[in-house]
Amino acid sequence: MDKQTHQVGYWGPVTATLDWCEANYQFSHYVAEMSNTFSNLFFVFISLYGASLSLRQSLPARYLIGFAGCALVGLGSIFFHATLLYEAQLADELPMIYAASFLLAVLLESEPGFGFKSTYSKFLVAATILFDIVFTASYFVYRDPVYHQSVFAALMLATLSREAYLLKWSEASRTIPDKKKATIVEVLRTGFLFFLFGFFIWNLDNIFCNSWTRIKQAVGWPTAFFMEGHAWWHVFTGLGTFYLNQGATCATLSVKGDHHKYRIDYYYGLPLVMRTTSKPGAVKVKVKE
Repeated sequence: MDKQTHQVGYWGPVTATLDWCEANYQFSHYVAEMSNTFSNLFFVFISLYGASLSLRQSLPARYLIGFAGCALVGLGSIFFHATLLYEAQLADELPMIYAASFLLAVLLESEPGFGFKSTYSKFLVAATILFDIVFTASYFVYRDPVYHQSVFAALMLATLSREAYLLKWSEASRTIPDKKKATIVEVLRTGFLFFLFGFFIWNLDNIFCNSWTRIKQAVGWPTAFFMEGHAWWHVFTGLGTFYLNQGATCATLSVKGDHHKYRIDYYYGLPLVMRTTSKPGAVKVKVKE
């Protein structure tokens, strides 16, 4: 896409295969895309919040790892948008694949219990690691970002399909009350809609970049800082990721263990996976009636 400014800042010329609609080094000599960079702080914060909830509710380690992986994606994206270097682009894009493949593996490992002792669970771990290695190697060779986006989209679609299977057609789902399943589906649907809405705004940014850039220049700082479509993509994917992780967490906890031990509560509009009997020091939340 064309941009109105092509400044070279502290990090030198752009070496990444992607450059967004936000003007480079518009507000700082040290940060290439200020709005796209700082919007990722929300993504990191909400991912760390999810990780802290997993710790405080003493949930299995896989859920902590999942949220930590999402926080890593946000940190990589900060590095990418701040520098627009190819190495930083990889620090953003590769963790996206790793986190998505990990979530899919968690959903595929639906046997009772949370250890990785069975042959199937060990196979899933090995297959996930091998998939990540193969993708990483292939992406170094075939650097088309559309390839990365296509693989990521395929992983997300596979994840949603697996969640639908677990909640509707798996044998274990028959023991889960319809009301609880409806709550989980609502959380997953909301997360998916956040993703779609963020993608919609981002693509408006792409399609109308030139005319939108002229409008941003006309309104000036600080309003223009909040008019970057890709920055809003970060915000809405942060929310979407949180919702999808919470829905997947409650679904797999209910399928693999005793669904009576877990519930989804809402606190300031956010869904939180809670133990039905909170341990000392656990988060106290308001229950959505």
